[in-house]
Amino acid sequence: MITSKTVQQLPAQWITPENFRSYGQVILPSEDGKNFDGKDAQLNLQNGTPRFYIMRLENRGCKFDKITRHLQCTQCLGSLGGKDWLMAVCPPHNHLNEPVLAQMAAFRIPGNCFIKLNEGTWHAGPYFRHEVVDFYNLELADTNVVDHFTHDLFESHQLEFEMVI
Repeated sequence: MITSKTVQQLPAQWITPENFRSYGQVILPSEDGKNFDGKDAQLNLQNGTPRFYIMRLENRGCKFDKITRHLQCTQCLGSLGGKDWLMAVCPPHNHLNEPVLAQMAAFRIPGNCFIKLNEGTWHAGPYFRHEVVDFYNLELADTNVVDHFTHDLFESHQLEFEMVI
């Protein structure tokens, strides 16, 4: 039996600290010497060894049918080279085993900031239309082994999302 899928468009809005608050933080440039405050990334990396690395992604496009979350740590992502990119997110309802699709949002993120995802925030991305983008990624060393929960939107809802700008 062939199952058809529905492609649902998800408009991507420019990210701001206010419109991203339910999912995490937007970290913007600040003056050197500024004291630590609430505008700095509020990290939870206490459950393991932090891992900071550069990941190279190629030809990602703007469509996805899987979404992931990490319950044990925050995660920070940002592009190198000033390239803008896209991320779809859903709030962390950690008592549920799947995202609340009515609360899904997509953001367009400029290359001069990074994001911090709260523990449990569902996320799909980074996505982009560039050929290649390098991203810095801060998470735990074993996040993708022991704290990587993926929900298959095609399997559960016969859905694929396309972020549009």
